[in-house]
Amino acid sequence: MLGNGLQGSLIGIRSENSAFSDLSIGLIMSAYFLGILVGSPSAGRALSSVGHIRVFAALASMASAAALAYLLAVHPVTWTLMRFATGFCMAGLYVVAESWINDMATNATRGRLLALYMVVSMGGFAGGQQLLNLADPSGFELFILASILISLALVPVSLSARSAPPTRIPTPMSLRKLAAIVPTGIVVALLVGVANGAVVGLGAVYATRVGLSPSQVAFFVGAPYLGGVAGQVPVGAVADRVPRRALIVILAVGATAAAAGLLTVAIGSLAAYGLMFAIGCCTFPLYSMAIAYTNDWIEPEQIMGASAALVTTNAIGAVVGPLVTSLLMSLYGPNQYFVSLAVIHAVIAGYTLFRMVVQSDVPETRDYVSFPSRATVAAVSLLRNRGRSRR
Repeated sequence: MLGNGLQGSLIGIRSENSAFSDLSIGLIMSAYFLGILVGSPSAGRALSSVGHIRVFAALASMASAAALAYLLAVHPVTWTLMRFATGFCMAGLYVVAESWINDMATNATRGRLLALYMVVSMGGFAGGQQLLNLADPSGFELFILASILISLALVPVSLSARSAPPTRIPTPMSLRKLAAIVPTGIVVALLVGVANGAVVGLGAVYATRVGLSPSQVAFFVGAPYLGGVAGQVPVGAVADRVPRRALIVILAVGATAAAAGLLTVAIGSLAAYGLMFAIGCCTFPLYSMAIAYTNDWIEPEQIMGASAALVTTNAIGAVVGPLVTSLLMSLYGPNQYFVSLAVIHAVIAGYTLFRMVVQSDVPETRDYVSFPSRATVAAVSLLRNRGRSRR
C-alpha cells in the first residue's frame, strides 16, 4: 500500500506536469479503478487453479514492472494501460490478503482483524503520499521506489510457513433484486464510489494544478486517508446506537460542508489540510454504512452476495468519478474538484432524507463493521456470522 499510494499521487503530479489533456488525465485515473473492477473476479478464478502464493507473486511482479514501465513511454495511452494493469494487479493482491485474513478469523477476532486490515491498508496508502518528499517527482527515483516497495511485499508471502487457505468468492446478488429490497444501499455505495474515485484519483492533479509543492501535495492527498482511519472510530462507536440513515445524512452533510469550505480557504494552509481530513472522516465511513444498512434489510444467507454486489457498485462509481470530475475541471476550472465533492455528498444526503420520508426504518440492525474503501469481494466473507442487535 505504501508503493501503491506513492505511485497513484506520483502519476497525478507527472500527468499534470507533462501537460496531458484533462480527458487523458481522467482516463488515466479511471483506468486504475476499471482494473480493480475487472481484476477482482479474475483473481478469484486464478486462486482456485494455482493458489494464493503463486497468484500473489505473479501479480506483485506485474505491478512492480508496471511502476517502471511509466518511464519507458511518457504518453497518455501507455499510462492508461499501465494504470489499468496496476489496478488489475492490486485487486488480486487484495483478494489474496483478504482471503487469508478470512481463513484466520474466528467469530471472536473477525471484527478486530478487519479493523486492523482497514488501518493498515488506508494508513499505508496515506503514508505513501509522504514518500513524495524523498525525491523530485519529475525524476525517475520515485518510480523506482514504488517498484521496490511493491516487490518487497513478495518477501513475507513467499516465506510464509502457513499453507494457503481455500478461496470462497461469493456470487454477487442481482443489482436489480438488491435495489428492489434496499435502494438506499445501492445509491449510497454508487455515489460514495464516485466521490472516493475523485478524491483518490484527482487529489494530486488538483493540488499540482493550483501550484502546491510536492511536500504540500503529499499532505493534501494524505489528509483524507488519515481522516478515513480516524473517522471509523467515532462512527463505529455510534453506528449501532442511532438510526443508520440519520448517520448517513450527518456524514454526507459533513463532507458537503467540508468540500464547500475548501472553496473559501487558501489551499496549502492548515485549514485546507484540516478540511481534507474532515472529508476523509466523513466520506470513507459512508461506504461501511451503506453495507451495514443493506445488511439490515436482507436475510443472513444473502449477506455475502449483497455485499459483493455493493463492492461492484462502488467500483463502478469509482471508475466514473475521476473521468467526470476531470472534465468538469477542464470546463470550469480546478475548483470543480471541490464543487463535485460537495454536490455528490449533497445528493447522498438528499436522497437518504427522501428515503427516510417514504420508507420507515428497519426495526432491528446487524452489528456495524468498518469496511475498507477499496476492499474486494473476498473481504465480504468477514461479515458473515454477525448477529443482530436491538437498536
